[in-house]
Amino acid sequence: MDTSLLANLIFLAMTATVWLTVMALITPGTGVLELLALVALAFSAFGILTLPINLWAMPLLLAGTVLFGLSIWRWQRGLWLALSAIAFSLGSMFLFHVPGRFLAVDPLLGVGTSLLTLTFFWLVVRKSLLAFRSPSSDSLTAVMGKVGEVRTLLNPVGSVFVNGELWSARADAEIAPGAKIVVIGREGLILVVQPAPN
Repeated sequence: MDTSLLANLIFLAMTATVWLTVMALITPGTGVLELLALVALAFSAFGILTLPINLWAMPLLLAGTVLFGLSIWRWQRGLWLALSAIAFSLGSMFLFHVPGRFLAVDPLLGVGTSLLTLTFFWLVVRKSLLAFRSPSSDSLTAVMGKVGEVRTLLNPVGSVFVNGELWSARADAEIAPGAKIVVIGREGLILVVQPAPN
């Protein structure tokens, strides 16, 4: 097989390994993404062992991995995540050495894939990390004691708007729409409320 073609395929496999691993981390469960990541990793390892490599590109790949870990451990407004994607993309583009060529990976493929990776990290991974770090709005501790507003008549069940969300609620006495309520408990997905003190 042509060395340049193999380098391009291995570059794509390495990128796929990163995407699949990240997706498996932010959406765990089925094991399919993990399995596909292992297959892509095995193909990447085959390429790294088969093709001559530039050793100086390895620290860039390692830096990309470390920076990604930092982005998960300590969020810095996307700085670590962006640097992770850039370091990994540059490291994988320059990893292979093909005599007579500056880049073993096709420049258009390398830049295009790197931009897609950076966009993926910024739009998908960053949003997922932000969602993981935000407090759950449906937890009991998030709504207990909060003041809200009745949206439909509570007689005894209706709906209330509390903590930025619409909830089903139950009250011991009828409460008209527009009245202020306070959350005193929860029964499954139904809040137990009472009129808020003036």
